Amino acid sequence: MKSIPKRKNPMIIVAASGLLSMTMGATNAYAVEAAQDTTEADTNAKAEQYSPEEAKGAIAALTKYDVNETKFLKNNGIIIGGWGNAGITYNANDPSNGFNGPVTFGDRSSEFQLNQLNMFIQKAVATEGNEWSFGGRFDAMFGTDSIFTQAYGVPAFDINTAEAKSRSNWDLNILGTGGNRFYGIALPQAYAESYIPIGNGLNVKAGHFYTPIGYETVPAPDNFFYTHAYTMQYGEPFTHTGIMGNYTVNKNWAVMGGVITGSETGGWDGNFTAQLGNWAGLGGLTFTANNGSSINVSGTYGGVSETNPGMWAMFSVVAKHNFTAKDHLVLQHDHGYAEGVLPGVKVAEWYGINSHLYHDLRDDLTIGLRAEWFRDQDGFRVFSPGRPFSPTGTSIAGASYYEVTAGLTWKPKSWLQLRPNIRYDIVDDTNATAGALPFGPSKNKYDQFVFSTDVTVKF
Repeated sequence: MKSIPKRKNPMIIVAASGLLSMTMGATNAYAVEAAQDTTEADTNAKAEQYSPEEAKGAIAALTKYDVNETKFLKNNGIIIGGWGNAGITYNANDPSNGFNGPVTFGDRSSEFQLNQLNMFIQKAVATEGNEWSFGGRFDAMFGTDSIFTQAYGVPAFDINTAEAKSRSNWDLNILGTGGNRFYGIALPQAYAESYIPIGNGLNVKAGHFYTPIGYETVPAPDNFFYTHAYTMQYGEPFTHTGIMGNYTVNKNWAVMGGVITGSETGGWDGNFTAQLGNWAGLGGLTFTANNGSSINVSGTYGGVSETNPGMWAMFSVVAKHNFTAKDHLVLQHDHGYAEGVLPGVKVAEWYGINSHLYHDLRDDLTIGLRAEWFRDQDGFRVFSPGRPFSPTGTSIAGASYYEVTAGLTWKPKSWLQLRPNIRYDIVDDTNATAGALPFGPSKNKYDQFVFSTDVTVKF
């Protein structure tokens, strides 16, 4: 058996990162604006939509021509926009397969990635008033991130089976039998939306949309860091298909609720055709204090399938606080549970805690730090079938993952954003053997350093 390198104590890493976090400060401009908004509390803590002003990007700035100012679009309240996001990551371990282990999105080592080329068309609805309002949104994405926005659900099969290989071209490509190995197309959002003048106003979405659960989200412009927390990558859904309603009770309280479809194998990220008879619940509650601090609790619950008595559920708690006008804190806890989903495991459970601290050096420059502990105690989430599984080629039966990420976001122009960051990952698994670990060229390391940077341009 290969020798295993000596491990570092992950609890020391977390303790040190916590101390460093207290000295640095914290946040994403999108999160700050949401936390400061005490009149429009919204349970959708993620995936902020673009206003007409925000939709003005590089094309309008450089050519002085804005398609959204044309008569037809302006008169009908329609916005066309998009963004391109690309980056590169250096992995100090120099993995032989070119993948950064369980780190997804920026998952390729020493290779340029066009992560997201996303175009959208949107007709926003009213947020107040006494009249009905109708609209919707459609997004199309090309790039290496497209695999992470597909509607697959909680996987419950072996990646090497015919069922797994037939699920998408991506699975076939990653196994070496396809043409384009990493790039694909996804339709992450396609929904109709309406404002119903009941009480303070009810907003309803119907279709396929990004989840309101958690803090980080898929669209690159809405995140501070290029890489994502394990909690977001593995602990919660990316998208839903169904109906969701948001209602603002008053300036402090808002509620969210809806019904969504399960996937073919049970769980979230269901699509338009799979398990239409297997509906699940979606709900949330947000409290926003008068000083701008907020706490959101949201989650989802459902059955595995129409014939399987199993179930799955998860919830997320996100708290935001502004220490000063320039220092911001975000704390998150996710907890998930699945029964009768994973073959050979009766019950699977996962949970995590992560913190984000940000400090605004200038209006266009913010530094940040993220520290996280994610426990996949049954080996169900991190190495489940999907993109991170195939290139890693191993399965860890229960482990804790720790990561600390430091970086900055610089926006020299309203349409241009750069995000360099450095990240350290470590896994704590006493049962793993050399050759079956998530990091290193021979899967024989417990930890890794990655250095990455990306650029986002809004069109």
